[in-house]
Amino acid sequence: MLKRKIEKNINEWIAGGRNALLIKGVRQCGKTFIIHECLEKSGKHFLEFNLKRKDGQEILEIFKDSVTVDELYTRLDIHLPGELEPGTIFFLDEIQVYEQFISKIKMLVADGRFRYILSGSLLGVERVSLDEVPVGYLDTLQMFPLDFEEFLINLNGKNSLVEYLRRCFNDRVPVRKSTHESVMKQLNLYLVVGGMPEAVNEFLASGNLNKVTDVQNNIILQYKVDFTQYEEKNNKLCLSAIYDKIPSGLDSKNKRFTISKVERKQLTEGKEESAHTTPVRYDAIEDSFVWLWKAGVAIPCYNASEPRIPLFENHKASLFKLFLSDVGLLTALCGWVTKDTIMNKAENVRFGSIYENFVAQELTAHKYPLYYYNSNKLGELDFLIEHHDNIMPIEVKSGKDYRDYSALNHFLESEDYGTKIDEALILSNYNVSQKGRAVYMPVYMIMFLTNTMNLGTVNLADYIITDIPED
Repeated sequence: MLKRKIEKNINEWIAGGRNALLIKGVRQCGKTFIIHECLEKSGKHFLEFNLKRKDGQEILEIFKDSVTVDELYTRLDIHLPGELEPGTIFFLDEIQVYEQFISKIKMLVADGRFRYILSGSLLGVERVSLDEVPVGYLDTLQMFPLDFEEFLINLNGKNSLVEYLRRCFNDRVPVRKSTHESVMKQLNLYLVVGGMPEAVNEFLASGNLNKVTDVQNNIILQYKVDFTQYEEKNNKLCLSAIYDKIPSGLDSKNKRFTISKVERKQLTEGKEESAHTTPVRYDAIEDSFVWLWKAGVAIPCYNASEPRIPLFENHKASLFKLFLSDVGLLTALCGWVTKDTIMNKAENVRFGSIYENFVAQELTAHKYPLYYYNSNKLGELDFLIEHHDNIMPIEVKSGKDYRDYSALNHFLESEDYGTKIDEALILSNYNVSQKGRAVYMPVYMIMFLTNTMNLGTVNLADYIITDIPED
């Protein structure tokens, strides 16, 4: 069983969570397996239903048709073998097939006889009215493919390596040379294997990268089957065309996604009008882009017109980079030459797009919204993030010229923006060092950058008004 960090959150909920718990994430990231394993190990009584399968569809019909909680539990008691035990946990998988279930959670949780853990792919793609979302009754966790920290722990079988690297990151001290070289080799391996659990399990079991690639290609095929199903429902979507263009977009000079390069077949009432294709505009592609982003299949990185907090208020929705949710799927799409170069020329890898995809994947898993900055005067910065209470620029270098970052220098020297920056992070193949506000880190150190901040404890007495004036 792969060790996943989300286990801690799931186990805490199993031990005493009152609300329903929803685990959502991209298809094949391991949601069903990890929930089942945590429930199995807990010793709690649970019932598991996949709503896409026959037994789950029967349960689904009971949930759909029952108007009251008492009616629901009466029908469940008749349908299920044996008596329902108080406190039973219902694990409902593939919940996206019945989006209205979310609106029923309030009455189920308020009743309190049973508990509910839900999981599903492509959640957020279906449109649910905000009025129907039961605030205070449903907790949500986002699950991702294995990040590099999880990959290292599963590959090496222990946490000690990760903890040593974490100390080097926190203390800004170089990693022991032999360890650094070994971790760089393991990073190159991760760039090829990626973090999809089935691919990682295959690699750990066989070590065969051909078999790993077969797994990755199958996952990509399953994604495209999903795309086709949604495109048939809505002929304005062009999901496959966008997905296929992501690798070439990242390989372009500025790595921005070029809308005009996307083409789609002309459709009329769901049927092909002709074999001709036409370019699309942003307003026509926007729904498709949002679909891929909300489904977790792609990661957006928006252009920020002003590098100021909050970045969201300064972003341009129509200018963006588009990364894949898993770097292993990216290298699978790039082909064997790319994989072979990564595996056999570890010291001279110059695939900036693959490094950037890795960094984007890590930052997203650590809850950072992604932005980049481009200015005719200052140049372009690969990433901008809000780290604690400040802007942090991040440059990603895959070659030996890792100290050549003219745009970042111009940015740091800028009177408008640079003087307010505490640190800039330069990620490369090389070891830890620091020069002024420029902090050089091995690219794998991005796994320790986390979007958490301790705001402390508030003394409520300081905020309570006691001397209320009388009229």
